[in-house]
Amino acid sequence: MSLTISIDAMGGDYGPEVTIPASLDCLKNNPDLKLILVGDEAVLNPHLAQALIDFQDRLTIQHASQCVGMDESPSKALKNKKDSSMRVAINLVHDGRADACVSAGNTGALMATARFVLKMIPGIDRPAIISTLPSINGHTHALDLGANVDCTAEHLFQFAVMGAELVKAVENIDNPKVGLLNIGEEDMKGNEQVKAAAKLLENSSLNYIGYVEGDSLNAGHIEVDLIVADGFVGNVALKSIEGAAKMIGTALKEAFGRNIVTKLAGLLAYPVLKSFKKRIDPRLYNGASFLGLRGLVIKSHGGADVLAFKTAIHLAEIEVKKDVIRKISEQVEKTLALRENA
Repeated sequence: MSLTISIDAMGGDYGPEVTIPASLDCLKNNPDLKLILVGDEAVLNPHLAQALIDFQDRLTIQHASQCVGMDESPSKALKNKKDSSMRVAINLVHDGRADACVSAGNTGALMATARFVLKMIPGIDRPAIISTLPSINGHTHALDLGANVDCTAEHLFQFAVMGAELVKAVENIDNPKVGLLNIGEEDMKGNEQVKAAAKLLENSSLNYIGYVEGDSLNAGHIEVDLIVADGFVGNVALKSIEGAAKMIGTALKEAFGRNIVTKLAGLLAYPVLKSFKKRIDPRLYNGASFLGLRGLVIKSHGGADVLAFKTAIHLAEIEVKKDVIRKISEQVEKTLALRENA
């Protein structure tokens, strides 16, 4: 199956320094993949002279004269940066020239631009950000991770419908377990918004297993495939996990580097530590999908290195092959029809 992905080559903290080598590695690994690198030709061409020959019709450059800054206002980027690498990459999806877009650029600007250009799936009020987190049982999907600070119960229900369909498609799980993030598992706990969302989920066709606490994101005693939260709670939880991971990594380095004895112990433990690092390496979980849009957009972490950006591109490949947008659209339509007939 041939697929085409547009790459915002100028986005992120490192721009072409990361996006170009990551893109070329992906082309080497997948002969069915075609990439359109979007950005300033004068900047991109010197790095791609040989690659354009090696990959011929599988690699092209789409010129864009502007770039959205990482701290730029989303509204200003939308209004004043109509020829930015981000905007042009999304336009390629809208025009049907690309099946998906990957960007490490400004999250707010990317979301605003994607929503403006691609529009929402009928029946969905707001887009949501979903990503994968490492857990004891392998990994867990969670949304919303920051797109919507304030949500209604209906929004949370819509997030669950979209997220469950994505998990079903990419993980090949027929009936994914859906949990609602709360301060406790008991029915009486939580705010009114969460309690109302729970009632909607209980009366749906989703495999809703009830409330789950924050530890279920990584190590809870309840097995869950998808955890639903509003963007405020979801983003705080995500950043807390990232911070805890950094603290553990720093503490381990300090402990093993303290003296000659601890250094020798570290050398002996190296194979175990290497395996542990690989299991929780955030670069292997990089890439968040913007659900609810009529086109596929993947957000890479702004500080991604080559390996992390490759992971984001690979995620786009998977979601294109699994036809995630069509499946979500069909499920939303089906869900709306069931509710109208109830």
